[in-house]
Amino acid sequence: MEIECLTQLSTLSHEGRNAIFRLLMRRYPDAVPAGEIASALGQKASTASANLAALREAGLIAQARQGTSLLYRANVTAAQGLVDFLFNDCCRGRPDICPPALTLTSEGTGAMPDKTYSVLFICTGNSARSIIAETLLRDLGEGRFAVQSAGTKPYSELNPIAVRMLRQKGHDVSALRAKNVAEFQGPDAPSFDFVFTVCDLAANEECPPWEGQPISAHWGLPDPVKATGTDAEKTLAFQQTYGALRNRIAAFTALPLHSLDRISLQAEIDRIAATKESDI
Repeated sequence: MEIECLTQLSTLSHEGRNAIFRLLMRRYPDAVPAGEIASALGQKASTASANLAALREAGLIAQARQGTSLLYRANVTAAQGLVDFLFNDCCRGRPDICPPALTLTSEGTGAMPDKTYSVLFICTGNSARSIIAETLLRDLGEGRFAVQSAGTKPYSELNPIAVRMLRQKGHDVSALRAKNVAEFQGPDAPSFDFVFTVCDLAANEECPPWEGQPISAHWGLPDPVKATGTDAEKTLAFQQTYGALRNRIAAFTALPLHSLDRISLQAEIDRIAATKESDI
């Protein structure tokens, strides 16, 4: 175990490999194509391939083939083992020298408090997917959630098709606006219980860690704004995004949040992310 963990630490000490592992952890439970990884991180294909091979050899990521593409997913069990080694072996389990989060066990995390939960949805433009998610959770949550959305590179205006669709479905869109994720970071920013990314580009970006250690997940969906064709075909893309998000958010709101500990709750949210829309 010690030799394996030391090998993993040595592998992660390399900047390029560390960047890939961090990206795959943000995208978990997604399996990400090698080409997308290289493009997102600005690594040459040959460099990314060598880094992926090293991470795979160290047991930190898993590889799968889909057609002619190689897909990669973070090995979270290996990551848990590495953290456990650092805390229990190297630090001898001393809570006085480790961050509080590392001292929590499945028995000690406790259930989420029964309260109004604060939730943030993030995408790149904050004009469609995250706006739709914000609206859906606000309405389906029936007052149980304080919901915001933001973009890493927000547009100045919301997508008119998204706004029109939400209005036609009976949602109140009067308070919706595009916001930069920077509004929710920094010392005076509100804390969140949950942070969801709903587009791959936003999840690929390296963001500062969130205060308060919110539970996070990646619910990536194709961008309906990029749909082409007739107005009817474009509208259909937005309808499909709405339906997919509605299914996931309905499953999320059905979870007994106040009776699940953080580890169990994270597992349930990852299950929702990994489940096909037709099976939710």
